[in-house]
Amino acid sequence: MISRRLTKVLKNRVLHIPVVALLGSRQVGKTTLARSLKVGKPVRYLDLERPSDIAKISDPELYLGRYADHLIILDEIQRMPDLFPVLRGLVDDRRRAGEASAQFLLLGSASPDLLQQSSETLAGRISYLELCPLQLGELKNQQHVMDRHWVRGGYPDSFLAADEAASRQWRDDFLISYVERYLPQLGINATPMLLRRLCSMVAHQQGATLNLSRMAGSLGIDGKTVRHYLDLLEGLYLVRSLPPWGRNAGKRLVKSPKVYWRDSGLLHSLTGIDDLEHLLGHPLCGHSWEGYCLEQIMSLLPKSVSCSHYRTHAGAEIDLVIETPAGEVIAIEIKRTLSPKLGPGFVESSRTLRSRRGYFITPGGDSYPLSESVTVMGLREFLTQLPGLLGWR
Repeated sequence: MISRRLTKVLKNRVLHIPVVALLGSRQVGKTTLARSLKVGKPVRYLDLERPSDIAKISDPELYLGRYADHLIILDEIQRMPDLFPVLRGLVDDRRRAGEASAQFLLLGSASPDLLQQSSETLAGRISYLELCPLQLGELKNQQHVMDRHWVRGGYPDSFLAADEAASRQWRDDFLISYVERYLPQLGINATPMLLRRLCSMVAHQQGATLNLSRMAGSLGIDGKTVRHYLDLLEGLYLVRSLPPWGRNAGKRLVKSPKVYWRDSGLLHSLTGIDDLEHLLGHPLCGHSWEGYCLEQIMSLLPKSVSCSHYRTHAGAEIDLVIETPAGEVIAIEIKRTLSPKLGPGFVESSRTLRSRRGYFITPGGDSYPLSESVTVMGLREFLTQLPGLLGWR
């Protein structure tokens, strides 16, 4: 079993907070992580997609109340939102009685319905954590491991597959299950062909600024519907939208977000990329590497840090702008080369952003300064130093 970075944090939350929701895309390892926890008390696991487990909680208050001394894991909780008021009642009853708080670990595929329902009924009693696919920092520090992670993505079954063909088959099946089964369950009244075209279109525009009207015209639907579908994909942790930097800088800025498929393996399946050699010669290579690095970086950042992209209509741009609560701005440019050049566009943009530190992220190699305030650094080294750079280690 690959050790997950979130294990210690999750265990601490479970020990101190009455209800913890571990959210993330399907098949990222939520159930495996939850069932491996050692919390010093018995654990009872219920899968709310299994009819036998659903039958057990036909009277949820009676059943769950019998296991007050257990950690109760409820998997696929979004399938039974009616349980949230019951959980609230059990937590509050034990608090009023002066007893140890009830402990529930909820696992969900991060649907907006789950987030909305739980926030309405469990406010002040619940804490949220997101489990991403396998991150680079959780894997061995070897170049071939990073290459495989980039090509196959971080879903455990894809990354650990016996060969490239098996990995590609798993990802293709995963996408089919989402498009044909899971998304329609969420109330999307669209054909699987349309949804697949939408997913493919987003993939081929990896890292591009979003143009809703163009996408809507290509798909034959209206812009509001496209926006709704993209919001849903983002809420399911499949797609990431990176907003534009929005302050008044006296320049004509691009004000549309950039959109990325969060998992590089799914991106490559949607664009027909089979292996590393194919990827390195593909026109999407640079944008794929950019999205891969962004995901590894942003998955480590605390909620208090804001992220955006910066681009002017004249073409000056910065891939990632990180702003800390203290007001410090860090400018990050991502390059698929070991010898990046510091261009006037980056210098001008950094000046506009008032960034005192900048980084060029590369696939590897030694770190070295490009100027007094800009450093070239390999992705792994940057991820290792990121907490210290932000001052929260």
